[in-house]
Amino acid sequence: MTATSTAVVPASPARTLKFKESGLHLILHITAEKDVRLVHFGTAAFDPTELLKDNGKARWYRLVEVQISGANMDDHHGMKYTATYPGSHLKFVNLRDTRNEMGRKLEVEQKSPEGLTVISHIQFYKKVPVMRSWTTLRNDSAGTISIDYVSSFSLTGLTKESKEPWDKVSRLHIPHNCWDGEIQWRSHTLPELGLTKVAHASTKRLSFETRGTWGSDGYLPMGVFENTEANTCLFFQIEHHGSWQWEVSDNQNAQLYVKLSGPTFNEAHWMKLLKPKEVFDSIPVAVGIVEGTAGIAGSALENAMQQLTVYRRRTRRPNEDNEKLPVIFNDYMNCLFGNPTSANLPPLIDAAAKAGCEYFCIDCGWYADGFWWFGVGEWLPSAKRFPGPTGIKEPLDYIRSRGMVPGLWLELEVMGTACPMVQRVDKDWFFQRNGVPVVDHGRYQLDYRNPDVIKHADGVIKRLVEEYGVGYIKMDYNINAGVGTSLNSDSLGDGLLRHQDAYLQWLDRVFVKYPNLVIENCGSGGLRMTYSLLSRHSIQSTSDQTDYRKYAPIAAAAPTAATPEQQAVWSYPLRDGSAEETIFNMVNALLLRIHQSGHLAEISAERVGLVTEGIKYYKQIRKDLPTALPFWPLGMPTFQDGWACLGMRSKRKDYLAVWRLDGAATTALPIPARKGEKRSVKIGYPVKRPGKATWNARSGVLSVTLPEKFTARLMELS
Repeated sequence: MTATSTAVVPASPARTLKFKESGLHLILHITAEKDVRLVHFGTAAFDPTELLKDNGKARWYRLVEVQISGANMDDHHGMKYTATYPGSHLKFVNLRDTRNEMGRKLEVEQKSPEGLTVISHIQFYKKVPVMRSWTTLRNDSAGTISIDYVSSFSLTGLTKESKEPWDKVSRLHIPHNCWDGEIQWRSHTLPELGLTKVAHASTKRLSFETRGTWGSDGYLPMGVFENTEANTCLFFQIEHHGSWQWEVSDNQNAQLYVKLSGPTFNEAHWMKLLKPKEVFDSIPVAVGIVEGTAGIAGSALENAMQQLTVYRRRTRRPNEDNEKLPVIFNDYMNCLFGNPTSANLPPLIDAAAKAGCEYFCIDCGWYADGFWWFGVGEWLPSAKRFPGPTGIKEPLDYIRSRGMVPGLWLELEVMGTACPMVQRVDKDWFFQRNGVPVVDHGRYQLDYRNPDVIKHADGVIKRLVEEYGVGYIKMDYNINAGVGTSLNSDSLGDGLLRHQDAYLQWLDRVFVKYPNLVIENCGSGGLRMTYSLLSRHSIQSTSDQTDYRKYAPIAAAAPTAATPEQQAVWSYPLRDGSAEETIFNMVNALLLRIHQSGHLAEISAERVGLVTEGIKYYKQIRKDLPTALPFWPLGMPTFQDGWACLGMRSKRKDYLAVWRLDGAATTALPIPARKGEKRSVKIGYPVKRPGKATWNARSGVLSVTLPEKFTARLMELS
């Protein structure tokens, strides 16, 4: 980013610096001893005078935490990252205040007694209450410095303005994430999670982390802290697809803090040996704060997700895919399940084209004569599956002849144990521990720091795009290779982090070379749903869930994890399903991205007609979706709910996907933003099936009745 203006604040006597950008208030205090403190980050102005009077307590408001190996942490901290060293002994050098094309940027430079320079970066964004934060470490000493921990963002005083104690006004919103059960938010008070105000401080912390190569396995790399007294939500995402950690606890000043980081020594076996003049950048994180009315639909939590959506759109790679939202058919889910052949593909291709699909992706198995799992890695088509004179080009050419863009499935970061290449390449192609290649679920993990691995990956992409004419790649990743590799690394976690940086650099080069190529991000569904990848990829697989009824709560929550136009949801009518089952499938995807599947060539004409109607309707509304903002009249959905609802608010109208799960026949959907407005309501899809919706402008409630359990409709409030 190019700086358009610069101001430098040099070291001098104590002062308090106040910044206001895009609705965010940030206050830094620099003491006479050159101690830098972040004393406020919020939606409203704050007077820090009283807080700063007690220097003993104010010293806990550290801007950054850094821990080097073997150094003393001067705190009764347990596993908490408080009073780190040299984090608590850094001295202010200067502050650079610049503006670039994104917005205002602050850089606070500090130095440790050992000669470690620490630069805290704070990037604001125009008209978005979100900032991006990360930390640069530079070794200006003559010796090596071993780093165990560095925060990308650290904030103390989460409830400092509240009259009630923090354990009475705090809620933590946690996004659980697992295979087939993605994006499941749960909200708790801190005492419900075991953190209670028992003294001036506790060794208890609420720590959330993911270890290894699946960056969203267990939890999404994000969270929301709600102050119920102030009606504010602090929200954040850690932009990394490997190991990360964040924690909430109390400091010795009896205040709550939150600290966000990438990999750590204690949690992820990460340690960095920073050599003289070497520079290390921590994982970037996005942090914002919004106001709202707690406890009802339209809450601060909903507002937080909307602002995060705006930020995500602002910071990702510009691409046509997220503007045009083409409909994709993929032959895997509840369809061929990894068994594509020259014989069984043409009827599906014909049916997909007739239904209105615009891309057709041949999923896994195209490279293997038999079972496909263990043979991944060489990426040469199976002559047994495609025996014609042109091999796999025959179905790919046929896809093009039917007016669709062809695609193929890849898993390009691994090599199967049965792949012939395993015996031909050096073992330093793979992650290693103690000289032994790492194997997980029948696959070796490729190391993208190795130039030969990059050459191999480049060759595969070139063959698929330039020789086969592929315009879509489903990039899957189905293992967790663990905390990292010991080969040519300072630590296991260092090897993993540098591999992941190398992979992102490779991916960036691919998009530069093939700007129109669409690459879907997939990790056994949504197990790598992170914005290190989604700032590059235009589309994300949400789940491998095969039960369309259980898919509804995943789809309804999907816009919290990524922008709606990046979230691909399967619609897969079953061979022996019903009309209502087909409709339910379509509604799952209609406000996001359609991943159509199912045996369209074998189901009844009525049900094919419902798929065709759904795709036609999607093409009518998709122009609204790339700028629409999500909302949740029933709150964040769970698998236990009787009803679910996802709304998308565009400039023209509100769209609502409404699912009756196993609830009663009628539900009430509060839409506070439309209260008092005269609105017409109609069922947009399907147009000729039963269902009833009534809008009450006075109460701002939409009443919906659906005919039976496990039915769904797409509604318009215009």
